[in-house]
Amino acid sequence: MDSKVKSGAKWKFKAKDSVKKASGCTIRSILTTINANIKADESRGIIRLGHGDPSAFPSFRTTSVAEDAVVDAVRSAKFNSYNPGTGILQARRSIAEYLSHDVQLEISPDDVYVTAGAKQAIDVIITVLSRPGANILFPRPGYPMYAARATFSELDFRYFNLLPEQAWEVDLDNLEAVADDNTVAMVLINPGNPCGNVYRYDHLKLIAETARKLGILVIADEAYGHLAFGKNPFVPMRVFGEIAPIVTLGSLSKRWMVPGWALGWMSISDPNGILLEHGIIDCIKNYLNIVSDPSSLIQAATSQILKQTPDEFYSRALNLFREAADICYDKLSEIPCITCPYKPEGSMFLMVELDLSLLEDIKDDMEFCIKLAREEATILLPGSCLGLKNWLRVTFAAEFSSLVDGLERIKDFCLRHSKRQ
Repeated sequence: MDSKVKSGAKWKFKAKDSVKKASGCTIRSILTTINANIKADESRGIIRLGHGDPSAFPSFRTTSVAEDAVVDAVRSAKFNSYNPGTGILQARRSIAEYLSHDVQLEISPDDVYVTAGAKQAIDVIITVLSRPGANILFPRPGYPMYAARATFSELDFRYFNLLPEQAWEVDLDNLEAVADDNTVAMVLINPGNPCGNVYRYDHLKLIAETARKLGILVIADEAYGHLAFGKNPFVPMRVFGEIAPIVTLGSLSKRWMVPGWALGWMSISDPNGILLEHGIIDCIKNYLNIVSDPSSLIQAATSQILKQTPDEFYSRALNLFREAADICYDKLSEIPCITCPYKPEGSMFLMVELDLSLLEDIKDDMEFCIKLAREEATILLPGSCLGLKNWLRVTFAAEFSSLVDGLERIKDFCLRHSKRQ
């Protein structure tokens, strides 16, 4: 290129600042930073307890029904075309039947929208709500993708607190205190990521009543729906649609252990027609005409997966999660600088608090995780990226042998860095 042309050009473009800012607070970004501290010649093997993907472990392989369903879809040659923006009808119908069966509450296929995983469902609902001046409420601690997506869309957000001493229930007084006339929605994650809690029916009803009082919709993130193995059964938030409008997000990723398949959905529970009246439904449909579709093959397989997966697969998975949660909670409770306020009863995570006063040369949770990776090749997620500084999120969805090994490494690390009395 001519140097005069090059030097004389006045380029008008500039990268969007919010993209870098949003990306920096995602789990993927944080784990990339932590993983960079593992030695290249690590011989013991890396134990990853920082992200929610059990599919890498043999014990958590998906059902053969799901695998066969995808193969059948490929070989049929019926699903190689473009799809409707809202999703293939047979997928929407099967998801509606699945959700209706859960609570004996009929859901129409017209109230279901198929997405490329729950992450795209988050993208859709946050984008739809991102009008100038609006704000949205997220739980603390919570899943950071919500804040990342709101940052990208330049949607203001505030946090309401979850109470660790009360099984991570929503602090309803705090929820009301942070809301104002411009608040449009709140996010509720049940079963809990990152806390491993499962909300009681009565508490969920109180949340719905509070949402009605505030005039906001509830975004019910149920990506871990039915992964409940404690005293509280999983109660879908959509049963309270008469009280306040509910937008439920779900996916195949966690219950069927196939996050890479990226098949999710949004469902609307709003018998009073509030979302339709305020243009939210039309806006969702319009936005789905803009974004990419989930794989037609996985959409086609969804019906077979939802209808034919045997109960034995679900019960075996819950038993694995229950036993892994017990191991994780018990082992971590033996470490003096770690406090486990709540034994998990759902999802695949628990949150623990660090007492840094008992440790040498560690200033915060991020440094703890970086040094743990460097010295023990074990990955945890710092609580600061979830909204709670100097806490840790631990994933227990792992092969038992790897889980025990990782927990022993964490204990050794803490003992090595403990202050001498």
